Amino acid sequence: MPVGTLGTVKAVPQDVLESLGAEIILGNTYHLYLRPGHEPIRRMGGLHKFISWPRGLLTDSGGFQVFSLAQLRKVTDDGVRFQSHLDGSRHFFTPEHSIDVQIALGADILMAFDECTEYPADRARAEDSLRLTLAWAERSLNHFRAHCHEVPWFEEFRVPLVPRTWGPGNEPQRQSLFGIVQGGMYRDLRRESAERLIEMDFDGYAIGGLSVGEPRDLTLEMISEVLPLLPADKPRYVMGVGYPDEIEQYARLGVDMMDCVLPTRAARHGLLFTSEGRINIKGKKYAEDQGPLDPECRCPVCSRYTRAYLRHLMHSGEALSGALNSIHNLAYYLGIMERVRGSLAAQQG
Repeated sequence: MPVGTLGTVKAVPQDVLESLGAEIILGNTYHLYLRPGHEPIRRMGGLHKFISWPRGLLTDSGGFQVFSLAQLRKVTDDGVRFQSHLDGSRHFFTPEHSIDVQIALGADILMAFDECTEYPADRARAEDSLRLTLAWAERSLNHFRAHCHEVPWFEEFRVPLVPRTWGPGNEPQRQSLFGIVQGGMYRDLRRESAERLIEMDFDGYAIGGLSVGEPRDLTLEMISEVLPLLPADKPRYVMGVGYPDEIEQYARLGVDMMDCVLPTRAARHGLLFTSEGRINIKGKKYAEDQGPLDPECRCPVCSRYTRAYLRHLMHSGEALSGALNSIHNLAYYLGIMERVRGSLAAQQG
């Protein structure tokens, strides 16, 4: 899932994302709440219509962004008080408020409000964080079930991500809520988190609190511990990963959904992923290289432009550089997932 933090996958227009085969993108609740605000977006028809994106949308809970504001927040059992990184204004996020904001944005998939446990964290800290996350998960779910029907829908514009069943008030339920497994880097706490969330019966389950500085083998260990516990008939989502070989490995383990800013962030700094390995396009050796970026890739960038030209754009500081590099990296990532889906389908008969 390409990450569109502020309602845009940086430097890549929506029609290009569609042509690359992106079926769902992410929006960031914290950032969109601060600017332009969830109520203006609601009044304009929801995030789908506001950003002109008729395919799937997932919004995170805002928990990770609040977690990253270490010097600007105070966490209590009720919720999180924080200062805006934009203007210093003060705000209070509770599980209920996070759900209200996400309902107003109108995403297809909402995330329960959680506390992302930092790395490293000792056991006492991880236990306290898990206690908070589980309590907030229950509050998020209760509030979602009571209010998910309040979202305004513009069905003539939006293409539903998946057909939905009937909601708690016998109304069409067109939004889903996922719970987030936390527990730091402790296997037993991760198991406890998964088991408790399954009892609550969410629409899908995410594994969070990874890619926060831990070594890769520990990331894999936590995923391998939790994944078999999660229901196979519901989406299983690993948040915030990763490099191309990682996402393929996790997909083959049974992970259904992943997201990461890496493809576009790396692209803007000249790091490109190809069938021949990683390329730093700023390198002098590409100055007169007339070959395509990746001879095995059929994306619009590789079909038209040379390595020399892409390097020239980088060194010239041209805005087009970030756009073309991002388009290629996203095409590469989406191509990996397409091949994995094809391989799994072939194995199944």
